Amino acid sequence: MKVRLTKDVLLEGLQMVQSVGGSRTTTLPILSNVLLAAGKHGLSLTTTDLDVSVKATIEATVDTAGTTTLPTKRLSAIIRELQPGDVEIAVDDKDNATVTSGAAYFKIMGLSEEEFPPVPKAEGKFAYHLDQGMFREMLKKTSYAASADETRYVLNGVLLSFKNGKLTVVATDGRRLALVETEVEFPKDAEQDLILPTKAVNELLHTLGSEGPLKIFAQGNQIVFEFGKTQVSSKLVEGTYPNYRQVIPGQCEQRIAMERESLLAALRRMALLASDKSSATKLAFGKNKLTISISAADVGEARETLPIKYAGKEIVVAFNPDYMMDPLRNLTNDEVSIELTDDLSPGVIKCDIPFLYVLMPMRIS
Repeated sequence: MKVRLTKDVLLEGLQMVQSVGGSRTTTLPILSNVLLAAGKHGLSLTTTDLDVSVKATIEATVDTAGTTTLPTKRLSAIIRELQPGDVEIAVDDKDNATVTSGAAYFKIMGLSEEEFPPVPKAEGKFAYHLDQGMFREMLKKTSYAASADETRYVLNGVLLSFKNGKLTVVATDGRRLALVETEVEFPKDAEQDLILPTKAVNELLHTLGSEGPLKIFAQGNQIVFEFGKTQVSSKLVEGTYPNYRQVIPGQCEQRIAMERESLLAALRRMALLASDKSSATKLAFGKNKLTISISAADVGEARETLPIKYAGKEIVVAFNPDYMMDPLRNLTNDEVSIELTDDLSPGVIKCDIPFLYVLMPMRIS
């Protein structure tokens, strides 16, 4: 195998794939390597940790086609430190690679491609077609609400529900729930629920672009995302996602419109005094004003009042400040609305897109 390409192109390709792999080096050293395959389409780079795989194809002049695997981190470090310009990678029949660029020369010991685990292919009788920027935003608006508790494994990711001509993306940890949906065309027999693990979500947030077509293939317990010259594949979380619709309040008595940035900034200031995860920020809604306060033992207290348009009954409710801020950080709308009934009922945050966020209140004395 022998290829020539520029340092910048190679480094960009390595950065696309290097976040996957290397976590199981003690049992499978090959997982610390990147699979390099040179052929008529250029040079493809593939990494995997057996759960998630990512493949990026980059432009290269291929003098001799071939395949090998090289240590991902070491190769990335070498390429990063090279002077700008062309790079040549040549591999012999024993998987020893020479990397040359200008006056620099490196020899790296590789491993045979035969040891590299097989990666799922983007194939199947049907593919869902979306815009990658839109799908990335859907993941961004919901994934923060996924559970990190490994005992509730079906909640360790986001639900992709293809039903009734819509894609609904949902994440919940039992204390809050984020949901966003969009219309997507697909046949009736392609309706299904898929649970995408958090690791794959994070990889997609890292690799998806702001625009361009995205194809999604799902077969058995595998899902494959194909966009541009990149492919991300992952095992799906097995199990049945809980009925998330039943936790969404059907009717709320009060609806208050608020400027998102102002509310987020005030909550951020209050959170400076939060002592731990059990700290609660109190929101007191009165006539044309919202008073946000926090009190933490052995730390202190803080209070801030924001002007709002509100003429309903007085409501005092407490929420975890971080959970309250998460959707506000990930939305881009100028205005959000908060729907409340009383101090013990879930609060709902909505905006002028098909999005909602349900948050359970905290009990306060």
